[in-house]
Amino acid sequence: MKKLIALVLAALLVASLAGCTEDTLVPTDTPAPVDTLAPAQIEAPEETTPPEEVAPNTRTFTDSIGRTVELPAEIEKVAVSGPLAQIVLFALCPDKLVGIASAWDTSAEQYLATEYYNLPELGQLYGGQGELNLETLLASGAEIVIDVGEPKDSAVEDLDALQEQTGIPFVHVTATTETMGDAYRKLGELVGMPDAAEELAAYCNRIYAQTLALAERVEKVNLLYCLGDAGLNVIAQGSYHAEIIDLLSNNLAVVEAPSSKGTGNEVDMEQILLWNPDVILFAPDSIYATVGEDATWQEVAAIRNGTYYEVPLGPYNWMGFPPSVQRYLGMLWMAKLLYPEAATYDLYTEVAAYFKLFYHSDLTEAQYDALVEHSIGAAAEAPAA
Repeated sequence: MKKLIALVLAALLVASLAGCTEDTLVPTDTPAPVDTLAPAQIEAPEETTPPEEVAPNTRTFTDSIGRTVELPAEIEKVAVSGPLAQIVLFALCPDKLVGIASAWDTSAEQYLATEYYNLPELGQLYGGQGELNLETLLASGAEIVIDVGEPKDSAVEDLDALQEQTGIPFVHVTATTETMGDAYRKLGELVGMPDAAEELAAYCNRIYAQTLALAERVEKVNLLYCLGDAGLNVIAQGSYHAEIIDLLSNNLAVVEAPSSKGTGNEVDMEQILLWNPDVILFAPDSIYATVGEDATWQEVAAIRNGTYYEVPLGPYNWMGFPPSVQRYLGMLWMAKLLYPEAATYDLYTEVAAYFKLFYHSDLTEAQYDALVEHSIGAAAEAPAA
């Protein structure tokens, strides 16, 4: 009997254990299992794009007289301080110009596009009859005013004062005939046009080197450059305006105090007779047309021999009045006129190339012939060998 009871109790114990669930065996303080996903099902964290770098709105530029000026990062509207800068910058960035310093000569209308010919006049900082028109300048929207050429003694003070008065950056870039290539490179950096500037710089360097080489191998002629209503003003040796005259000739006009003005130094007829030049170049609007009939002038060798010429004008005086980049055109003409055997290039071809590069104009042969009508001797007119 006892044995039977023991068997029944054992059977009940086995049955009770079999009915227990897994949940009843897990301790209550055990953390619940974490669901896991296959690697392909895991979403990668969203990539974040770093913020774009914002280009600076301004930059600094150190000009040729040591002034460090804050400028817009990109310059699209340029004003000029005077005619010299006007000619230089018209070659580089005509579409950025908001105005001109002084009206173009009427001859320019046949070479320049209307939008360039009719730009508003801003006046000029130095020289001339007028002054810089600040009201017109401010209305133009100019982002910079550029002065080019020989710096005045007061340039730093002048440009600083105008910059403070107008709120527009004023910058000076020094340029002489010899350094015009470097000036163009600096201007290209300034207005953001390095490639166009390099083309102009390379041209200036080539023509200057070519002219210098020619000048070193020829016997220079005795010459005067005469101007004024009576022809009794001369461009004196050593003056800023005489750079290419001195380079390509024996400039007889030696005076005590060479004038830095475009009107030159006034002398008298007695002095011209003493100098007695073999060649005279007369400025446009001087006495070229009538001097051959003047008995006093007939005593001068150049007039007596017919070796006097009128400097070409169009759209500026080719000899550099104002003394700007068109002096390279004057070099080409003067070398061909005085030394045709050494200057073997075709002058029309060279002048047309200059007009294309610096005036953005296609010069016809008829236009060229009109420009040099009184400016070329028979030897210079002969076809190049």
